Amino acid sequence: MENSYSLKASYLNTDVQTSELLGNFINGDTAAFSKLYNLHVNLLYNYGCKLTTDVELLKDCIQEVFIKIYNKRTELDTVANFKSYIIISLKNKLCDESRKRVNLSDVAVEELDVVSSDNIEKDYIDNEKELLDNAFVTKILDQLSPRQRKAIVLYYIEEKKYEEICTIMDMNYQSVRNLIHRGISKMRACAL
Repeated sequence: MENSYSLKASYLNTDVQTSELLGNFINGDTAAFSKLYNLHVNLLYNYGCKLTTDVELLKDCIQEVFIKIYNKRTELDTVANFKSYIIISLKNKLCDESRKRVNLSDVAVEELDVVSSDNIEKDYIDNEKELLDNAFVTKILDQLSPRQRKAIVLYYIEEKKYEEICTIMDMNYQSVRNLIHRGISKMRACAL
């Protein structure tokens, strides 16, 4: 659970860091641009590898996305989700470049190796939804006392039996059941 919790916290921390860097960059801090690039270039590369097998084209498109961002920095204050913005920008750039290459190429359209982006977009949306759900669960778990949280994690996440939880937490059976019951009730109240 702690690894999952720290992973969720790092995603949230990255989003906060991105917002701060973006604000600094819009206000003229070029070092913030460099940090934004370093923070997101691997994300774009990994995403792009699912869209194309042409690594050189991908690298060029990533560079062009960041050049566009640099040149249009004054317009970035309207961007609500920077990560989505750069992913969509990369996808559009790859599509534009692929169209140009098809028009300039002697290769028949039927011979092109196209990678479908339908599943990639769905995977990205599912991943974002999971991150939001995890953040919500983390927020609710933070409302519990440490003992309630530990008992609930042991029972529901680690799938321990009540007897094992009694031993781990050095409590009697009924106390563990009461602790979990009160924790679940508190979570339900917080979720409303």
